[in-house]
This record gives sequence, C-alpha cells and structure tokens, in this order.
Amino acid sequence: MLTNPVFLSIQVLNALALSMNLFIIASGLTLIFGVLRIINFAHGAFFMLGAYALLTVLQWFGETEAAFWSGVLFAGVVLAALAFVTERFLLRHLYDREHLLQLVFTFALILIIEDGAKLFWGTSQHSVSYPPSLAGAVDLGIIQYPAYLLFLSAVGPVVAIVLWLVFSRSRWGRVVRAARLDREMLGALGTNVRSVYALVFVVGAMLAGMGGALAAPRVAVGPGMDATVIINSFIIVIIGGLGSLWGSFVGSLTLGFVIVFGTVFLSEWEIVLVYVMMAAVLMVRPWGLFGRPMQGRD
Repeated sequence: MLTNPVFLSIQVLNALALSMNLFIIASGLTLIFGVLRIINFAHGAFFMLGAYALLTVLQWFGETEAAFWSGVLFAGVVLAALAFVTERFLLRHLYDREHLLQLVFTFALILIIEDGAKLFWGTSQHSVSYPPSLAGAVDLGIIQYPAYLLFLSAVGPVVAIVLWLVFSRSRWGRVVRAARLDREMLGALGTNVRSVYALVFVVGAMLAGMGGALAAPRVAVGPGMDATVIINSFIIVIIGGLGSLWGSFVGSLTLGFVIVFGTVFLSEWEIVLVYVMMAAVLMVRPWGLFGRPMQGRD
C-alpha cells in the first residue's frame, strides 16, 4: 500500500488535517500550562462545549455559510466568557495552592460541564455538515480530497504563526513571558499579574472552543467526545515539551501521523503505538522535544 501514491497521499493528508485540528486545541492547553502552571483537565470539556455551541447556532439558523462561521466565532466567545468567570471567581484562588487541589478542581469542572451538556443537549450524538463553500473536493492531480480537511491543514500553521508573533514580538507577549518566569518580580514592577493570568486562561479556552467547533464536521458531537481529545492533547504537550508552542506543533504532527498510519497498518495496536511513541520520546528527552528541565516558579 505504501507504493500506491493515491493511498499514501490520502493518508498523509488525513494525518495533516487531524494533526492541525489537534494543534489548535493543544496550543490552548500549552499556553495555560506554560504561564499558569495548571494542568487543566477541563480543556477537553471546553472543546466539547465549542462543538455544541456550533451545533446550537446551526440548529437555530440552519446550515448556511454565515451560520457555520458565526457558530465558530460564537464558540470562541462562549468559551471565553465561561473561562473568564471560572478564572475570576474560582481558579485564581488556587494559584498558590498545591497542585492536587488544582487537579481536583479542573476534574470537578469536567463532571459539571459533562452533566450540564447532557441536560441541555441530551445524550444523543449529532452530526454537523461541512460549510457550503468547503463541502466539495479539491482536485490535487492524483486525488480529489475534501476541501474542508485541506482547510484544517492550512489553518493550523496560521494559528501557530499568529501565536508565535503575538508571544514573541508584541508587548503583551513579553509580559506573558515575564509572568511565566517570575510573576512576583512582574507584579513588583506594577503589572497586574492576575489580569495577565485571566487573559491567558481566556485565550487558551477560546482555542479549545474554536478547535471543537472546527472539529465538529469531522467527528460525532455528543457526550464523551472530550475524553479522547484531552488524552491526545496531553500527549502532544508532553512529547512537545511543557509550555512550548512549537513543541506542541511538532507533537501534533507526530501524534497525527502515528494515529492515522497506525490505524491503517496496525489497527489492533494503534492505541499502544501512541504510548510507545510517547515513551520513546521521553526516554531520549525526558522534558519533551522542545522543552527544558522544569524549574520552580516561586
């Protein structure tokens, strides 16, 4: 099969589309951990709410072009609002507490969000159609490939470059990096560190929500859809290096190709291959491909 250019091209493109969709979601988790040093188990639940937000807009206004892209933006806004309230009234009281309390809190968020989603949207699975402008296929010469999946493959690098420019070239990015390295010193210089933390958590949740909305046409929208995503997101963050944007990008590509080609060639071992890959990376680089040995923040 590897000698068949049509088959190989399809699988490579499938892997790219999956990788870039995962990167959009995992980049938010990377951002939150890199700055706040909180392992947000609820990130997958934010992803699920983003998909449900898009589904709701489409149910209200029909599956039109405007409704789809408005739904993606609506997902980001809804998750930003939820993240702001969560950080402002709950999470910020746990920054100086032990990590176990933070883990318990984010796990409790999962239970609350999942039960709330079941009450509001039910337990059935739903499907979302591609937006009309991307519903067809693109002729790539040797194959025709769904336009929406090509869009996903392209939007991932765009998100990566935008995030890199913001955090590497802007004043706000410098402030965020300073908060990550020494929040006490940054506060002593007059910066409102709590506001920086709140904004970082909001942006991370927005990425999860919009990633969920963009993923909705290629997955079944329903309860439990967050479980696989949060596992994959943590794997990406771990193998890429905790807090590393480009590490998450490379980690997403690595995981996407392992999942797609593992499913095709070793379907019974696909889940095992993911963890074998992660173990192999950590044996060579215990802090991840682009990470650095952890140092205390306080």
